[in-house]
Amino acid sequence: MVQESRKIYQLKVTLKQTKPPIWRRVLVMNRTPLADLHEILQTLMGWTDSHLHQFIVEGQYYGAPSPYDDFMEMADERQYRLDQLLKKEKASMIYEYDFGDGWNHKITLEKILPFDQAQRLPQCLKGKGACPPEDVGGVWGYYAFLDALANPEHPEHDELKEWIGGDFDPDEFDLNDINSRLFFQQMDSAQA
Repeated sequence: MVQESRKIYQLKVTLKQTKPPIWRRVLVMNRTPLADLHEILQTLMGWTDSHLHQFIVEGQYYGAPSPYDDFMEMADERQYRLDQLLKKEKASMIYEYDFGDGWNHKITLEKILPFDQAQRLPQCLKGKGACPPEDVGGVWGYYAFLDALANPEHPEHDELKEWIGGDFDPDEFDLNDINSRLFFQQMDSAQA
């Protein structure tokens, strides 16, 4: 029996419609199941996995199966791996998180690298920008939120500052924290 080739995928994850762009560059195993990729993306971006999600590739939808969703055909994300959907460099797909707020991420396969057993996976290499808060109202709500926080005279300034728990830095990006959370996420998955 021929063992499938193990590779490392370098992905760039960009939160669409953000300026300046909010993005992450990450290394993952090419055979990562989509369900696991969802968990990695949640950690990379700083989301809390409080909402529904889906992957979209060439008009096909992949997500967590639900007996209540009869309105659209969605393939079970647990049955598909990353390398089945992104097969060559520059290929891309959409990851949508929170259907109400509509956080759309473009995931681009930047490089296919040889497998290296010493390489810790997944690993974030670089990124830019803080993850917008959950339930802020999508991209447009996020920019309204930032405007209100920046203006002490804004009628919602104090309320939003209390809601977010103090100050919010839209440029904050902590690579070490993300990689630490990715590491512990993988440890938890291995023990489950």
